[in-house]
Amino acid sequence: MRNVALAASVVCLSIMAIGWPASAAVTPDIDPHASLGVVQQWIYNYRAKPDYAHVPAAVRVLFHTQTFREPENAGIYLGFIAGAIGSNPAKAEQLVNSFFPVPPEDEWVIVRAIAYSGLPDWRNLLRRIEPKMPGRRVMIDGYLSSKLPTLWEIPLEQARPGTFDKIRSAFTKNPFKKEEKKLDTTLSYAGNQDLLDTLWGYYFATGSHLPILRVMQMLPWSKSRDTLDKLTVGSMARYTLASYAVRDSELREFLRSELPNQPAPIKAPLAEVIEAADTVQLAAVRKDALAAVEELKTKGSDARRNLDFWGQVGVGAVALGCVSAAALGQIEVGIPCVIGGSASQGLLSFWEKQQ
Repeated sequence: MRNVALAASVVCLSIMAIGWPASAAVTPDIDPHASLGVVQQWIYNYRAKPDYAHVPAAVRVLFHTQTFREPENAGIYLGFIAGAIGSNPAKAEQLVNSFFPVPPEDEWVIVRAIAYSGLPDWRNLLRRIEPKMPGRRVMIDGYLSSKLPTLWEIPLEQARPGTFDKIRSAFTKNPFKKEEKKLDTTLSYAGNQDLLDTLWGYYFATGSHLPILRVMQMLPWSKSRDTLDKLTVGSMARYTLASYAVRDSELREFLRSELPNQPAPIKAPLAEVIEAADTVQLAAVRKDALAAVEELKTKGSDARRNLDFWGQVGVGAVALGCVSAAALGQIEVGIPCVIGGSASQGLLSFWEKQQ
């Protein structure tokens, strides 16, 4: 068990006594040897009273507590660091230099945070920092050459092949040829739940509405029965928007102001988010997500149910097998764990600790 400094414990207890409303939040000093819980609370309250001077100490706690050991569960902290770097361009390089020395296994965090920061001059900053991290040259070159996308360049979902591409593939692919399965490293918000975490971390550091608008774009997936990934991310987007808006009146008002401007696919779930936040009915949002999973489990995806196209080209059985595997392959470890606040899920685990 990690030792928690007495001062950090007093800070923790003081915050708990004050409560969570952002308008009443107090941003405490950060003891470099404090617990992760103290830093989580500090991050949650940061946007109400930015405390730029103590960001280095908070980041050192994150490294000290091995927060980035599982990258897929550390998106919220990565997003916070990226937002902190991007929030003050004049002091960005000074801030990044203050993070060093960084454990070699965690250097990727600094590289990605700079690339995700949104700084106009992030590439030159990355070049200047590169000598400190020679072991991450491949990753750095990937961002500098645009082979790796920044946070704002990542698409919502991967482009799907058109009708012509499907027909051509159906008739030109050799059904007897064994194809090598390649690792898919393409990034999209639909296929990477940790990117949703990253957007929330960026919001906590900056209070910017840009990440919130991106989260809102995922709301239609909460009604999707296309793939498990999209249903998962869409349900997380809806649930986390509602849960944070319950405690953040400014966020709640922003969502309300955006409602008339949104297209119908976003407007319907956004209205549900606002109603759930206004009436504190988070349980209803959670139950709806669980019901959607049950429907997907018993009926399959929309793509699986619509086999008209594949029937016309005579490969319906093959398509059915592929879609079934995609839709049902990880159903048992999908939404029930995510919406239930599983400790293995970075964002909702973080939120549960703020209650």
